[in-house]
Amino acid sequence: MSTQKKIKLDGGEFILKDIPSNEVFTAEDFSEEQKMIRDTVIEFIDREIWPHKMRFEENDYDFTVESMKKIGELDLLGINVDQDYGGLGMDFVSTMLVCDYISGSSGSLATAYGAHTGIAILPIFLYGNEEQKKKYLPKLTSGEWFGSYCLTEPTAGSDANSGKTKAELSDDGTHYLISGHKIWISNAGFANLFIVFARIEDDKNITGFIVPNDPNNGIKLSEEEKKLGIRSSSTRQVFFEKTKVPVENLLGERNGGFKIAMNALNVGRIKLGAGNLDGQRRVISGAIDYANNRFQFKQPISNFDSIKEKIAMMAASCYAGESSCYRAASDVQSKIDEYLSNGFSKQESELKGVENFAIECSILKVGVSEDMQNCADEGIQIFGGMGFSAEIPMESAWRDARISRIYEGTNEINRMLMVGMLLKKAKKGELDLMSALQNTMNDNNENNVETIDELKHEMNIVNNLKKVFLIILGKAFEKYDAEIEKNQQVLLALSDIMIETYLSESTLKRTIKNINRSNVNDQYYQIEMAKLYIYEASQITLKKSKDIIISIYDTQLQKELLAKIKELVSYEENPNIFNLKKSIADKIISENKYCF
Repeated sequence: MSTQKKIKLDGGEFILKDIPSNEVFTAEDFSEEQKMIRDTVIEFIDREIWPHKMRFEENDYDFTVESMKKIGELDLLGINVDQDYGGLGMDFVSTMLVCDYISGSSGSLATAYGAHTGIAILPIFLYGNEEQKKKYLPKLTSGEWFGSYCLTEPTAGSDANSGKTKAELSDDGTHYLISGHKIWISNAGFANLFIVFARIEDDKNITGFIVPNDPNNGIKLSEEEKKLGIRSSSTRQVFFEKTKVPVENLLGERNGGFKIAMNALNVGRIKLGAGNLDGQRRVISGAIDYANNRFQFKQPISNFDSIKEKIAMMAASCYAGESSCYRAASDVQSKIDEYLSNGFSKQESELKGVENFAIECSILKVGVSEDMQNCADEGIQIFGGMGFSAEIPMESAWRDARISRIYEGTNEINRMLMVGMLLKKAKKGELDLMSALQNTMNDNNENNVETIDELKHEMNIVNNLKKVFLIILGKAFEKYDAEIEKNQQVLLALSDIMIETYLSESTLKRTIKNINRSNVNDQYYQIEMAKLYIYEASQITLKKSKDIIISIYDTQLQKELLAKIKELVSYEENPNIFNLKKSIADKIISENKYCF
């Protein structure tokens, strides 16, 4: 392989350019310190949480608080917060790593941890002034206090800036009086502090406030919500009635709450991707262990091809999710480092770094949350009737997984956002999308920056998935122009192609990088998972492209475009998908766990 010039891509730019595999961060690149952190978290979860998992299914909110305090004792509540404020000050990859392995045992703990460390702590760390950070962050990072995030209202969900909660400045100008109603507030039942969003007078945008939880200050909570899953995650309505908030507790700038909310959600989205990884590993391992020990017709059910097919697809999706999450986390950190080197503060650099990769944040939120749901569903199916029992972890994993497709912005909203953000970046001149759209139809040449024989077909397919996306986007833009964002079904189909492209490329690059630093034999099963995932992605892309084409063009243009798309996603040599699935499953079955 020839030496390539170093390339660093900005957010969304993956759809336009290729990048050498040696510049893509993978789970195999963890530092010794990161491996130690990972092993510490796994040991803690396996010792303190997993044996008592059923307590989370019995609305044991005290156990959630107890578990969170123990996580605080391990210094893992402020992993990315500066040491000056009681945190560890670690990099973005490390924060993703901790979120990954803490979240796999229970959705209740995952939600409590994610809400506290993400959307409760981060707004103060990233937008708070020095006095606010010194006053509140040490309590929050230690677990002495827990935080909650009050954004959603009965009339304000995905349209977060439409909230009705009001903040009125007192006559003497010393405090605000906040009145309003917030719903679906995670951690509310044990929160010591709320991040509250309210509108001052008739401002265009909402404003953020730091509000200590004091029931004697006009704050009331409803009873705990009864939920499908995450049963021991405290979820309550919060009512504010002329709650006095000192003016010094205004967070960031007046009118700046919407920006705070959106940037906090970007961080939440990418971490939600990571937060669904270890759940998949545990479901896969549990399903395999059961299949190896469940005998029917005088043999373990893991011998049956129908079971092997499920195991292989579960494993390939998990491998793709890992590949994508840690690639994106490292890209965010690289962008943070770039901003730091240009003189920005750490807070500004983190904000800009994550915001730059907002497209990838949405991709991971959607892609990995849906893979987790599918994985849990197949886990239940492998267990058969036993899987439907509340005594088996598969059932709670399926219920807990369902919320991931709703919070941090529904998957439908995120699908439309990722395409919309791509177009906005192009409009601002941040991405040269227009040139790519003009050139793609005439570009029949391979554009890979490297070659490797074992995955040559997959490299070509991934490159062509990008071309397909650009062709379809270009045709849709040609049809609808500025009205494209109003055609939601087109955006949803385009987003699916974008998701499959990013996950496929990340999987491919991880596998190639590991081949280059070891050998083909060591990566035999990873190669097979990459082949399986990319083949499935090509078929999804073909279907979604067809859906758009037949919806916006007449018969003749349909035929021409469909022929072009089919040519691009076709293999010179089709992989034997059934054999791939059997081989991958046999490896995992022999190890009796997810082993990658």
